[in-house]
Amino acid sequence: MIGLVSVTAAGARAAARVAAAWPDQTRHYEAPAAEAVRRAWVDCDQLVCFLATGATVRLVAPLLADKHTDPAVVCVDEAGRHAVALLGGHHGGPGGESGDGANRLAERVAAVLGADPVVTTATDATGLPGLDTLDLPVEGAVAAVSRAVLDGDPVQVHAEVAWPLPALPGTPSDRTAVQPGAESGTESGRAHRIVVTDRALGGDDRTVLLRPPSLVVGVGASRGVGADEIDRLVGESLAEAGLSPLSVGAMATVDAKADEPGIVAAAARLGLPLTTYPASRLAEIEVPNPSSAPLAAVGSPSVAEAAALAADGGGTLVVPKRKSAMATVAVARRRPRGRLALVGLGPGARDLLTPRAVAELRAASVVIGLDQYLDQVCDLLRPGTQVHASGLGDEEARAHEAVAQARTGRAVALVGSGDAGVYAMASPALEVAGDDIDIVGVAGVTANLAAAALLGAPLGHDHAVVSLSDLHTPWEAIEARVGAAAAGDFVVTFYNPRSHGRRRQLPRALDLLRAHRPPETPVGVVRDATREEESVVLTTLADLDVDLVDMRSVVIVGSTNTRTVAGRMVTPRGYRWLQP
Repeated sequence: MIGLVSVTAAGARAAARVAAAWPDQTRHYEAPAAEAVRRAWVDCDQLVCFLATGATVRLVAPLLADKHTDPAVVCVDEAGRHAVALLGGHHGGPGGESGDGANRLAERVAAVLGADPVVTTATDATGLPGLDTLDLPVEGAVAAVSRAVLDGDPVQVHAEVAWPLPALPGTPSDRTAVQPGAESGTESGRAHRIVVTDRALGGDDRTVLLRPPSLVVGVGASRGVGADEIDRLVGESLAEAGLSPLSVGAMATVDAKADEPGIVAAAARLGLPLTTYPASRLAEIEVPNPSSAPLAAVGSPSVAEAAALAADGGGTLVVPKRKSAMATVAVARRRPRGRLALVGLGPGARDLLTPRAVAELRAASVVIGLDQYLDQVCDLLRPGTQVHASGLGDEEARAHEAVAQARTGRAVALVGSGDAGVYAMASPALEVAGDDIDIVGVAGVTANLAAAALLGAPLGHDHAVVSLSDLHTPWEAIEARVGAAAAGDFVVTFYNPRSHGRRRQLPRALDLLRAHRPPETPVGVVRDATREEESVVLTTLADLDVDLVDMRSVVIVGSTNTRTVAGRMVTPRGYRWLQP
């Protein structure tokens, strides 16, 4: 719940706008300020105070207890120009999640009010990922390592376990073995460390341990087993193997035990999802310690080991089956499952790059794309991001590289202009990507949409998009498609219309359209849409000068219904202009 506190008429109006946007998430407090803040502090996980920052500081100061339980607080000024993250930048209240604090709340409030968000935590202000905002359990010297990152001191990153994380600051040391109690340092002294691990390493005043959910506990049990017995066996198994319980991401068993009260209760106590598998599926998995007892009881020679290995398509058994009186437990390390974001950067203007695209760029540790497109967004990447840039014509190589990087467990962004799925990188990447990685598609503003907006509304009715490049498509097929679009009276957008080596294609395509459309049919040519050298020409099918067109242009040819109205190209939504 988000508490809204206001005392002035302007503050009440702004609070009402926020409440209207989030009716099920907000509660408005309009009592005198001190009483309103006290009540909201108790009731809510987050507060938005439509007050001066100084007044808010004085009101909340006596209420402060602990950063992990205090609500996140955002201040909005009287004019509604700024939403300032005042307290709890990364966390908001006991019910808040990592990264769901005042910084995020300030951005959300600013979006509703048309204000500027102001984040005040040092890592966010400098574009670095907060170590406590990565949606992973974190242990150790968070403050000290964060300070070292901000100060530019040496920080070593040891990734024992591959996991799709954003770029972490420091010097990568991929899959470096860090022994419990050992110190890793530089020649000039001990370095600060960020260790991504599921092992129960000892901490120190210069080390942060990030705990990915890389472990799966498989459980088998007799009827009537108690949750306490399973808890003890799981704890002992992890401790003896030197594994951290914070890295256990799931508990697994056979379908026949899905309703076993002890197993269900043990999973709930540990805060783990319980996954079950058919006995036939578990029986297919090769394990080191099969047994006739579970085969007779549930139809599989293994439950604990097989269930642990079944999660996410397999993994590595790190704790073979251990027994107690009524339970068996085994632990597997999941096969790393990477993440590939297919990101469309839009037509070029920064304000047409979507917020979701920006978020995916900042969530990636590896970004791959055409060099000129990466140049557009290099300032948005987190420090330490691995950038793989290549030139024109390397689309397939870029796609294979992105998939290969994701398969190592990394968070990868593959970028292109416009929308990633329209004449761009999504298709070649998805042709080679399997179900062993997660795919995220990020929609982008395409060149034909950007050009259409500049021309007016040429795409107001049915339209077709055709690339005139015959690099990957035979010209005969392109010509047939243009002819079909012409006969069907579609508005037609031509991508890749003309280059130094392709002069005849556009004139031929226009001839096909002229056979079905009058000479006065409107035609728009937009070059470098939304960029600094943007140019817009509105002409007709009869008067089009093809020398105006190059590979940086988009050509939109109207249908028989398209008209020029007040200097704008318009295709009506209805068919009223078809009537004589």
